[in-house]
Amino acid sequence: MRLGVTMFATDRSMPVTDLAVAVEERGFSSLYLPEHTHIPVSRRTPPAAGQDELPQEYKRTLDPLVALAFAAAVTRRITLGTGILLAAQREPIVTAKAIATLDHLSGGRFALGLGFGWNVEEIENHGVPYGTRRDVAREHVLAMRALWNGEVAGFDGRHTRFEPSWSWPKPVGGPPIHLGGAAGPRLFAHVAEYADGWLPIGGGGIKAALPALRRACEEAERPMAAVIPFGTLPSAGKLEHFAELGIEEVVLNVPGDADVLAVLDEYARYLPVFRVT
Repeated sequence: MRLGVTMFATDRSMPVTDLAVAVEERGFSSLYLPEHTHIPVSRRTPPAAGQDELPQEYKRTLDPLVALAFAAAVTRRITLGTGILLAAQREPIVTAKAIATLDHLSGGRFALGLGFGWNVEEIENHGVPYGTRRDVAREHVLAMRALWNGEVAGFDGRHTRFEPSWSWPKPVGGPPIHLGGAAGPRLFAHVAEYADGWLPIGGGGIKAALPALRRACEEAERPMAAVIPFGTLPSAGKLEHFAELGIEEVVLNVPGDADVLAVLDEYARYLPVFRVT
């Protein structure tokens, strides 16, 4: 079982280049960075994790694709992923180009973790009504995949349209697409249609959800999606449970305001037990 890490990268946290090198040196498999384009000060939307106040890191998040390009330049092995990219808030043609460029320059090491978002004001500031964000994100992903996979590609959807076009470079590795969100029929239908994996935040309730995800993939005539517990706080028992379920990768949460190297060293003690070569 591979172990990766995720951390809020901000203008005040450990530099991304230093973080990426430390992650790779210790033998972790991946580094995932989250996204928030901005946080409106109105705070009409309460924090998604139930905090009394929104943590400062949400207000200061680096652009994940730019940050991961810096990480790619100083590493050679680790997967570089978004966890999560807010697909409804991004223009798909430009985003497809940026992702393809990052994947090309990193030698096929990019993984696209994406989601729908929880902050109503943030999403609506991008001109996307909150209730349509899932449908908009879906079309954006399908449009990007068309640009990645075809020599000439156009798209004619409800929310996204462009004429047949050239767009190079093409991604080296796909890239794999992993969808974040809570278990449920609607999410699993999205995973089965256009994603390769599911990122359950924290990793709770996976065992109970696996049959429904498997059925959704079978009905779509697609292979079973990868399940990657995301933002997990590790313990030996928890990781053993994931391994028993056949989980092949777990992404561990590193607090950006902690002693990051000390946390990585603490997590690294699990690597000899759970790492698959």
